[in-house]
Amino acid sequence: MANLHGNHRFWAVVPAAGVGKRMGADVPKQYLQVLGKPVLQHTLERLLEVDAFAGIVVALGSEDGYWPELPCARHPKIHVAAGGKERADSVLSALASLEGVATQDDWVLVHDAARLCITRGDVQELMNRLSDDPVGGILALPVTDTLKGAEAGHIVETIDRSRIWRALTPQMFRYGMLKHALIDAAERKLIVTDEASALELQGLRPKIVEGRPDNIKITRPEDLPLAAFYLERQCYE
Repeated sequence: MANLHGNHRFWAVVPAAGVGKRMGADVPKQYLQVLGKPVLQHTLERLLEVDAFAGIVVALGSEDGYWPELPCARHPKIHVAAGGKERADSVLSALASLEGVATQDDWVLVHDAARLCITRGDVQELMNRLSDDPVGGILALPVTDTLKGAEAGHIVETIDRSRIWRALTPQMFRYGMLKHALIDAAERKLIVTDEASALELQGLRPKIVEGRPDNIKITRPEDLPLAAFYLERQCYE
């Protein structure tokens, strides 16, 4: 079967319950239009290009009225779970929906709904590099800018950037390991901003796989035309 690697399946989880306040738009950012399609439609189409996925779970907000209008909402590989207040809550809800379907050692790749420029090549590279890893890991980019530490608007230090990476998604971990880490963090009332941080709190060291710099996340209005530029450029690669 195409979705097996060493008898373990791959699942995608897309937390999409956020409202994107920094965009200043009336529509949640995952439903803003880029090249005539909602951001989330682009993202899911990219993930559907990866044959290895056994299924994709999208975690949606309780008042999401936009989802049924998306063409991919009716795709047989795509399933829906209830989103939560925070990203970790949405991911846990999606994992709970896979209970009894995914095995403890199946792989889960969590991907931001607003990273619509993800490429099939990057996803497959992550799968290939980590499929035999005991922990898993993430796509990331090395920082190239000079970094400054500041206090009260004044520079207090220059930070060594050689050890600093920007976390991207997907982030790929075993189903059982990721679920346990997120539940434990919630019970201890610890804040996790991504899946890797939950694994780090368990004393584990996720691996880094360098990704493409065009795997941007829609956060501010100026990101929309940049994403359109990257999507059009990728079509000709």
